[in-house]
Amino acid sequence: MDLTLAIFFLVYLVMGLGYLPGLRLDRTGAAMVGAMILIAAGRISPPDAWNAIDFNTIGLLFGLMVISATFAVAGFYEWVARRIGALEVGPHALLALLIVVATVMSSLLTKDIVAVAMTPVFCSICLARRLNPVPFLLGFCFATNIGSAGMLTGSPQNMIAAELLHLSFTGFMRAAAVPALLGLPLIWLVLVLFYRGRWHLADGPQPAPPPAPQPPQAVALDRIETAKAAVVLSAVIVAFVTTDWPHMLVALAGASLLLISPRVSSNSILHRLDGNLLLLLFGLFIVNATFAAAGVPQQLLESLRGYGLDLHDPLSLLLVMAVLSNIVGNNPAVMLVAPFVAGADQAEALGAAIALGTGFSSNAILSGSLAGIIMAEAAQKRGVAITFKDFAKVGAPLAALSLVGAAGWILVISR
Repeated sequence: MDLTLAIFFLVYLVMGLGYLPGLRLDRTGAAMVGAMILIAAGRISPPDAWNAIDFNTIGLLFGLMVISATFAVAGFYEWVARRIGALEVGPHALLALLIVVATVMSSLLTKDIVAVAMTPVFCSICLARRLNPVPFLLGFCFATNIGSAGMLTGSPQNMIAAELLHLSFTGFMRAAAVPALLGLPLIWLVLVLFYRGRWHLADGPQPAPPPAPQPPQAVALDRIETAKAAVVLSAVIVAFVTTDWPHMLVALAGASLLLISPRVSSNSILHRLDGNLLLLLFGLFIVNATFAAAGVPQQLLESLRGYGLDLHDPLSLLLVMAVLSNIVGNNPAVMLVAPFVAGADQAEALGAAIALGTGFSSNAILSGSLAGIIMAEAAQKRGVAITFKDFAKVGAPLAALSLVGAAGWILVISR
């Protein structure tokens, strides 16, 4: 028991800090090392460790990652970003377009790959047009976090929650799509209010010259591969909506079709996948299963109820997810509460609480989501500094307002 608790605590300490003090051990490394120690120490048997891994979630995530990566390899994300950036519209209209594009892309495809592909392009376009890139990059980041919360395909934590609570594609949309859509004009309004009069570089902060090397040339759009990926994605979504086939099998079938191509190598697609995230989930499944077998989650649940927090209550779960995801990260937070909510009633309301709590609260601080970190790093490489303060002074009020709206929505669907 003591070793199990110690490993569990250390693993989630790294989830929160991003590293283990004194060692160069990141989140993925900590999850895998913790799992291996628990197996080697006999705290969980190899068969039980293998059975602890939810391959439905892993397979679904992998399949959708391949589909999203195919769009990236085909140059589709860059093409969309450059087409939007070339439109002769004012700053307010351009911001609205970025928010809409970010929402559509991130809700249908894994949001982190979308952020990696499109953020640098938007940053370069803003600089070329002498626009202050900060509000536009913030808007794109905020929209990926809020927009992706509305659909099962939007983020890994949504997929984990849907598989955990046995939610269908339409069931998940019914639970979470409305508050996600209502959050979009809120993003625009908050940014317009905060950045009024500071939309151009002459009026806003002057970025330093971009350091070498210069950004790579635009990737030419491969229309055939883009069309193929669009057909596969459409077929996958239709199968999600109209059939009861397992999500994992549908996603993997679509991915297999895209990996077989005479034009694009499978390696170029697989290279775009976030393998660290998949390994992180493998490790956390094993660590959490060992922790649950020790009986600790049941004791913690009783303690939380003593403080008025019942994780089977959607509003309580929304609050816990909003706080916890900014401490340990979105995916670890969902993994952490999984033993408490599995098999609970009000599956749709609980699914909404998880998706909206993690997605909306991700806008409160810069490190609240991978999209925020990607955005800040891409901007820094181009001489644009976006600090924790810059992010939080807009993101924290936005997160608070959107979470209040989410709470009202959950009250409605819980009746």
